Amino acid sequence: MTAQNQNQYSRIAEAIEYIQENFKQQPSLNEVAEQVHLSAAHFQRLFSEWVGISPKKFLQYISVEYAKKMLKQKQSTLFDTTYAAGLSSTSRLHDLFIHIEGMTPAEYKNGGKSLCINYSFAESPFGKIIVASTLKGICYMAFEDDEAKALNELETKFPNAIYQQKSDIIQQNALFVFQNDGSKREKIKVHLKGTAFQIKVWESLLKIPMGNLSTYGNIAKQIDAPNAARAVGSAIGSNPVAFLIPCHRVIQASGHFGGYMWGATRKTAIIGWEGAKTQLEI
Repeated sequence: MTAQNQNQYSRIAEAIEYIQENFKQQPSLNEVAEQVHLSAAHFQRLFSEWVGISPKKFLQYISVEYAKKMLKQKQSTLFDTTYAAGLSSTSRLHDLFIHIEGMTPAEYKNGGKSLCINYSFAESPFGKIIVASTLKGICYMAFEDDEAKALNELETKFPNAIYQQKSDIIQQNALFVFQNDGSKREKIKVHLKGTAFQIKVWESLLKIPMGNLSTYGNIAKQIDAPNAARAVGSAIGSNPVAFLIPCHRVIQASGHFGGYMWGATRKTAIIGWEGAKTQLEI
């Protein structure tokens, strides 16, 4: 790292620490920039380059993460949470949750209450898989050999939902992807819970053709956020629907396959399997 880069990193690290320690005061761009002795415009550009998102967006994420912890406490009301997070009103808390979490604060607090989820286990070419659905579509899919562990992970995503071990037509249509049956793809529906940015990234992944690969940088460019490769990587790592949303098709710019939520070996096997299937169609 050059001396200039080291200096820039030190300032950004200081800014991150300042925001994390003072988010309840909701510091302005100018206040944070002054803290690291930069002009607001220069700081905005530098922070976005290093972190992948703007200082304002980073502050919003920190605020919402704190609010999420507050809302998990049964005694916490929306007003309590708003005040504790340093936000100006409950409507501001509502707007942040809608934009970042894709749901209202009340919906987050009840953890999926009244949501009915069917789930089942199936065998795939890459090991046992759990697939879960609501009336709207597939809400969760993951590779996991241990059924108890798989169910526990699902329940963590929707802690207050009503669960039923049942295979339905939505799940069956989704599992056809392992048979490489293209005629079934249009019948696959997904019910995603994520931030606007995450969903934008996941939608971009769906455009990567089977047998093809992309990079984190390319995905960032496709969603008009060329400096957000790190944030793209985080969104890809949060993908709740294995294989259907093909995060396995994204690799490092160096050519290395990189990590995978369900194991690097499995990622390599999936990429090879898809490549072979594509060659057979030619």
